[in-house]
Amino acid sequence: MPHRGRALLHGPVPEYIAEHFTRIAGAWHPTDNPDGYLGLCIAENNIVWDLLEAAVRKPRDVPARAFAYDDFAGSLTFREQLARFLGTRLAGRELDPADIIVLAGAGSVLETVFYSLADPGESVLIPTPSYAGFWMDLETRDALHIVPVHTRSRDGFCLTIESLERAMVSAPSPVRALLLTNPDNPRGSVLPPEHVASIVDWAVEKELHVVVDELYAFSVFEPDSFQSVLRTRSRLGERVHWVWAFSKDFAASGLRCGVLVSESEQLRTAVRGQSYWSCCSGDTQYLLGELIGDEHWVSRYLRVMPERLRDSYDAVTRELDYRGISYVPAEAGFFLLLDFREHLPDQTHEAADALWRRFLEQCNVNLTPGSACRILEPGFMRLCHAALPKEAAPVAADRIASAL
Repeated sequence: MPHRGRALLHGPVPEYIAEHFTRIAGAWHPTDNPDGYLGLCIAENNIVWDLLEAAVRKPRDVPARAFAYDDFAGSLTFREQLARFLGTRLAGRELDPADIIVLAGAGSVLETVFYSLADPGESVLIPTPSYAGFWMDLETRDALHIVPVHTRSRDGFCLTIESLERAMVSAPSPVRALLLTNPDNPRGSVLPPEHVASIVDWAVEKELHVVVDELYAFSVFEPDSFQSVLRTRSRLGERVHWVWAFSKDFAASGLRCGVLVSESEQLRTAVRGQSYWSCCSGDTQYLLGELIGDEHWVSRYLRVMPERLRDSYDAVTRELDYRGISYVPAEAGFFLLLDFREHLPDQTHEAADALWRRFLEQCNVNLTPGSACRILEPGFMRLCHAALPKEAAPVAADRIASAL
């Protein structure tokens, strides 16, 4: 087998995800399986299906065009629907459907965009703690080099221009882009718009491209606390590109629909040239277009969904507080960082991974290891509270506390 194939034999899938899919058949149930597996490592919103079910079952009068070839980068009809939805709900201004590209999930969008922005071996800046999957998205087939921009807990994990400068100087190859996530995963924090503006301005001045990942744009406990870069910048320009998907805010990770907004004609042309291999299905585009086109339903959903997330977060943090388990407060997303540093015999990632393994084997609880999120300090782990009903929170917290 050639080198590319051999490199994939052990797979890029992290151990915690492999364990999740191995154990999911024995998932926890309050009465049927009270000792079952608690998978709190996958960032999914599984507490809103009752809001979605009727809406996604309704538009089944699927037109014939959904079964035919269409624009591989998204049908014009769907891109027009997205332009209206995103323009009204996030940007506060009109968006041009020509600036929008649709592919099969945010991972496909990121891989395709960065394939076009950098050559193999070149570098991309990614602040940490980070979403674990970025390494798979950018390094597996794009063969890029990720340069972590480390932040520290003592500074509130604050990303600064100085830390970006240091990371850029230390990069082993030319830095072509910055990938910035807001709201943040794994911390569930929201960057103020002026902070985002200063970071983006710095990157543009350095002639870098900036890809702004706003996958949790609507999953904010207090929606007014977040402002999209689509709103704060009247024009994105040639170097700022925006990524979103239905997977998080609409709890539709299985439908695989990611969105790129870019005003760079060159980038859009390059991404379109690869879109054949990562199209979003016509049926999915039709379904989601009908969903976001229903103004009455979507208004209620985008009001109730963040309220559910806040309720889920409050439920799990009450249990953590009761049992004396430390965590970093969050204000968005489906997750928060637990802080187990005081429980480590040694301040090493090996000791932290051993504790993660103990939670898994002894408690049947799966958290996201901090090492997967490239957290510089060992002892942090991500807990995805919306992955399970809030009734599971006391069970998870009790099991974790017993292991400690």
